[in-house]
Amino acid sequence: MTEGETPDTEWVTAMAIEPTTRRAAFPSAPFTVDDLLAFPDDGNRYELFNGSLVVSPAPLPLHQRVITRLLRILEDAAPPGLEALSTVNVSPGAKDFYIPDLVVVPESASESVGLMFAPSDLQLVVEVVSPGSRMHDRTVKVVAYAAAGIPVYWRVEIDGPILHVYELEGDSYQEPVAYKTGTTATLSSPFPVSFDPADLTARRISSP
Repeated sequence: MTEGETPDTEWVTAMAIEPTTRRAAFPSAPFTVDDLLAFPDDGNRYELFNGSLVVSPAPLPLHQRVITRLLRILEDAAPPGLEALSTVNVSPGAKDFYIPDLVVVPESASESVGLMFAPSDLQLVVEVVSPGSRMHDRTVKVVAYAAAGIPVYWRVEIDGPILHVYELEGDSYQEPVAYKTGTTATLSSPFPVSFDPADLTARRISSP
């Protein structure tokens, strides 16, 4: 599948689901964060983008491996006062609700936040791309995260893997810098960290 094509069925994407399909679960579109919080806890991930609903199932094992590997890398590199967290709630407004794969936030924000982080709490947001999330991770979320003022967005393509780094300039992200497998991504934001994207999918090596 190439960029911009319709997502396949691995992830279920539902933009502004009509209530005729699931009357018991969904109110009328467009949706609000209050609507979303009333949805059933059925194991799916529900997100809102300007009132449009995106529904996706739990990530596949390889997707989870990438999240776990990158979480460890970020935690090991993070300075005191910052931490990496997975699958947190982020809401910039009444019609937007995001659940990134990973974020970096101040520890003080984690200790004081309730159900949802504000975008201003986030110093980094990370999405690991699955076959059915390509359109959103490559386009919709780039615009949404920039509009929310999140300074750095990392997009990880599992095929490769390849790390794409976006940095905020004004109201939009600069063109992303791509780091391919076999090269070292040496980054300074949100803090200095270096790693080969290959490490995100590789099997662990047993100690001798």
